[in-house]
Amino acid sequence: MTALTNAGPATRRMVLAGAAVLLLAVGLVVLMVVRPSAASPSGKALSAPAEESADAGFARDMMIHHQQAVEMSFIVRDRTDDEDVRRLAYDIINTQANQRGMMLGWLEQWGLPKSSAEPPMTWMGHTFEPTDDGSLMPGMATDAELDALRAAEGKEAEVLFLRLMTVHHRAGVDMAQAGVEKAGTDVIRNLARGMVKGQESEIGLMTDMLKARGAKP
Repeated sequence: MTALTNAGPATRRMVLAGAAVLLLAVGLVVLMVVRPSAASPSGKALSAPAEESADAGFARDMMIHHQQAVEMSFIVRDRTDDEDVRRLAYDIINTQANQRGMMLGWLEQWGLPKSSAEPPMTWMGHTFEPTDDGSLMPGMATDAELDALRAAEGKEAEVLFLRLMTVHHRAGVDMAQAGVEKAGTDVIRNLARGMVKGQESEIGLMTDMLKARGAKP
């Protein structure tokens, strides 16, 4: 609460907007379950997968992965006036906050815990031990990298953000592809398929943006 109070007006507006998107997404998931919809044509409740299923594991891990992408996007929006980078950050904030809300809503509807004692990536058939430098999953930025992004300004912040987010997205695509292959519910498979397409497109965009700034991915 103190951090939000001390933040500038633009940051507070973005945080509140992100929170509103997340709450709206959760509400829409609940409505999809209660009323007939495209995701549930008969109006029946979503079939609940097991607690250790790929569906639940994907949702839990991707929620954490998305949260950092949203955090990095908020950071860079305060550190550059470049409209292309700010537009990309805004798109990531809204898309990934929305998706995070959907996954949170499904876990709630399924009556499953929002977290697990199992290491990340267990549902993929292997595990990842969070590192001492703060990286919780493949592709996630370290504490030092986040601190460097917070300290950067202008072009330096843009290049660092684009590089970190490219690595982040590549790992996200790998996880989403595993979700497409391993999930047992249509909602997770469809969401994961959309993530693969969307994040691969953004990787291409960020590669071009880095080249335009004379930087390598």
